[in-house]
Amino acid sequence: MTARRIGLFGGSFDPVHAGHLILAQTAYEELSLDRLYFLPAAQSPFKPDRQPSPSAARLRLLRMALAGQPAFEIDDQEIHRGGLSFTIDTAQDYGRRFPSAELFYLIGADHVQLLPKWRSASDLARLLTFVIVPRPGATPTPLPAPFRSKWLHGFSVGISSSLIRERIRGGLSIDYLVPPGVAEAIRLDSMYS
Repeated sequence: MTARRIGLFGGSFDPVHAGHLILAQTAYEELSLDRLYFLPAAQSPFKPDRQPSPSAARLRLLRMALAGQPAFEIDDQEIHRGGLSFTIDTAQDYGRRFPSAELFYLIGADHVQLLPKWRSASDLARLLTFVIVPRPGATPTPLPAPFRSKWLHGFSVGISSSLIRERIRGGLSIDYLVPPGVAEAIRLDSMYS
């Protein structure tokens, strides 16, 4: 069976955390997705000065977090491409692979104003429906034309990868903020300290 409704979830996932997983599950249910792909970036064009953790380490944690979740899949094409990860490259790939599918791309509410400045924004508007993830306390605002958008209604979670990294550097627990196996792997490998 060919997927008809595909969710795309890009990000650094440095590290993956409970907020990512709650968001993925919410999007999967609210959008009636057939499949949701996690797309770890090689390097975010929005964070050019911040070098992410090695891709092998981020992928390992992501695999641990998604183990046993048949609706979710990891697609590491952006890591394999290397350099700055641009959404248009990935969107065009999915458009070729799944020409009859409806493609949904998850985007944080804080990126809404930047979207018209994304590379090949008009092509993105044609290929994708953007699913806006609300931030705690944020007021929904529509995307400018010609972008198609939906707002997730589910859970708004105030957890971020930067918060996880800060807590680790501060010697604080990350239990319950990340899956147990991910927390253990981060501790054993002394990541982010």
